[in-house]
Amino acid sequence: SGGYIITDVHNRDPDFGLVHNVQLDSPVSHKTMRLSGQIGLEIGDEIINVNGEHVGTTPGGLGYLLCGTAGQSVRLDVIRNSDRSNLNNSEATKEQLSSIMVVPISKSAANNLRYSSWEYKTRVKAQTLARKSNFTTGYIHLRDMESGGMDAFAKGYYPDYNKDAMIVDVRHNVGGDIDSWLLNILQKRSWLYFQDRATDVTNGGVVWDEQFAFRGHLVVLIDEDTASDAETFSRGISELKLGRLVGTRTWGGGIWLRSDNKLVDGGIASAPELGTYNEKWGWGMGIENEGVVPDIWVDNDPRAAFDGSKDFQLEKAIEVLADWMEEEPVVLPNPPGNYPDKSLSSNKNCIPNEK
Repeated sequence: SGGYIITDVHNRDPDFGLVHNVQLDSPVSHKTMRLSGQIGLEIGDEIINVNGEHVGTTPGGLGYLLCGTAGQSVRLDVIRNSDRSNLNNSEATKEQLSSIMVVPISKSAANNLRYSSWEYKTRVKAQTLARKSNFTTGYIHLRDMESGGMDAFAKGYYPDYNKDAMIVDVRHNVGGDIDSWLLNILQKRSWLYFQDRATDVTNGGVVWDEQFAFRGHLVVLIDEDTASDAETFSRGISELKLGRLVGTRTWGGGIWLRSDNKLVDGGIASAPELGTYNEKWGWGMGIENEGVVPDIWVDNDPRAAFDGSKDFQLEKAIEVLADWMEEEPVVLPNPPGNYPDKSLSSNKNCIPNEK
């Protein structure tokens, strides 16, 4: 039939699917299409026409026919994969095509959607692999070290701070300046536990102090595109002994700069300004022109990563955490027994008579 076959339908985390009442999933997904009373497309469905123009005979194909249509209503004629058994010679007549009305999104919005879909799928994969290894984990991907990274960390950390493990993924992270904020949260330690008459830390009661302190094992995923402040964060994880690094050597930018050198034409002239050091690493913290070297070196296969079929770095992180759990189980301390009798009538606790 010469059409375009659907190979994936991108969807975001269902807990964060609406922003300002706008659906952020794929324009052809069930979640989006049901809002207009239509049935979305599925993997295996085939797009034949766009506004009556055949995608196979139009120069430029589907991309050309959709060019400039972002935000506008477009009619797609499709062959449903479930209807293929009824077609003769794999060719569909006009009567056998299904028509739907969709609203395409812009190229930048599509890129963002694919990225968000990858984040959600990777989190689900991490939690599934962890369950198979008999522990629980949180997963947080940070695209940058700015306000977006702060939002992503808050969304991922606080619902899962009480899990056995946590994976913070700073692969592809372009940097920013929130390393100290992240490290401050991850350095919190539990030192006191609460229990009331009916609930405790094991059944949903108030848990521990410091509030929202993470008690489990931490792995940070890094790669050659982990840049700038994400590298500083990774170095901080190692220096403060908060967790282990898995992946490949990072980008190698350890000299900081300010973005305040504005030019009259609206441009900016930036130059390295702020060197970093400590007693162990000296100037550059072993980052500038070197990159942060992971504790466990694992590279991803480019083809498998592109297809989404295998993430060797994520799988190694789960393996590292599983072994770590065997060596150092994450357990909650048991209460020391029944509440002691602190009443005045208790022989142990009564106030002695004054002589």
